[in-house]
Amino acid sequence: MWIFGYGSLIWKVDFPYEQKVIGYIKGFRRRFWQASEDHRGVPGNPGRVVVLVKSEDREEKVWGVAYRIHADNIDPVRKHLDFREKGGYTATPVVFHPLEPTMEPKELLVFMGEADNPFYIGPEPISETAKIISVSEGPSGKNTEYLFELAKAFRKIMAGIEDSYLFELEKEVQRLCNDH
Repeated sequence: MWIFGYGSLIWKVDFPYEQKVIGYIKGFRRRFWQASEDHRGVPGNPGRVVVLVKSEDREEKVWGVAYRIHADNIDPVRKHLDFREKGGYTATPVVFHPLEPTMEPKELLVFMGEADNPFYIGPEPISETAKIISVSEGPSGKNTEYLFELAKAFRKIMAGIEDSYLFELEKEVQRLCNDH
């Protein structure tokens, strides 16, 4: 089994895997349009975490990391991820394109929050998202940690690849935190 990480699974891998491959999926955008009451916020004051949003451009790429799970670990890893990604996410098959040109594209699973899940908030101005992230905290820690760790890991693992939305949001949250 292969799993694609595009959010916290890029920087917070808490399950065993055999192989890690950098690459992308097409036809989506990474956005902080998922409310989080279970990890980076609380009921009544949800934080924000990433979700995949269908793009009008079928060639648009979301970069991330694919993890190959050994056959012996599929059941426990799947149970762990089903619990970890419980806040509106469902495992969905997608085609993954490895950065390494000698590797073939492969179908794998990604935990995706569809627009009809109860935690999907939809389009939100970056300024509003930044305000929420800058002050939210939940059982898994501060919402700023989630954003900053994702941006840091993205720069390290996918050096030279741009995600203008992620980096613009990071810059706005840093500005707000510095102003406090």
